[in-house]
Amino acid sequence: MARKSSIKRKTKETDIKVDLTIEGKGKSNNKTTIKFLDHMLDLLAKHGLFDLKVKTRSLDKDQHHLVEDIGIALGQAFNKALGNKKGINRAGYFVMPMDESLAIAAVDIGGRPYLKFDAEFKDKAVGGLETELVEDFFQGFVNNLQCNLHIQLPYGRTTHHRIEAIFKSFSRALSMACEIGRIKDKIPSTKGKI
Repeated sequence: MARKSSIKRKTKETDIKVDLTIEGKGKSNNKTTIKFLDHMLDLLAKHGLFDLKVKTRSLDKDQHHLVEDIGIALGQAFNKALGNKKGINRAGYFVMPMDESLAIAAVDIGGRPYLKFDAEFKDKAVGGLETELVEDFFQGFVNNLQCNLHIQLPYGRTTHHRIEAIFKSFSRALSMACEIGRIKDKIPSTKGKI
């Protein structure tokens, strides 16, 4: 059975719909009104082999609300698609070079939200995306998937490549954590639930 979900999030600030298939083929159709964020979500789908469709409208024209709410809705979509988390690897990690940039991501879908985001960007915006909002996107995601996520970017020159390396390493780590592992029919926790 394919693990999929559909989430609709509408507030006074944003209107968002996310369709997700975890066992996908890397297909994406993302229309967030922010071209660079669309590109990053396309990378998430492609490198994680998720099928992902994100459609949004900003009702108050504030990019902060839109980017954070996309992270929230995406975290909710993964949480719903994973259900009781039976059989998943739970943890995943990946080191991704992107030309001169290197990003490290480690995730644990263990029911406890925590984000450690160790990355800096010299440009205030890239491709229409305010770079300070990248961390807010991941915080929204982490809070709603209920996972630990550590992202580290030890070096890189261009802001575009820095953010791209982060999204690629994150997608591969998340894919690894979501995969059904050797424990197929058990919850991956000594507590018996996540």
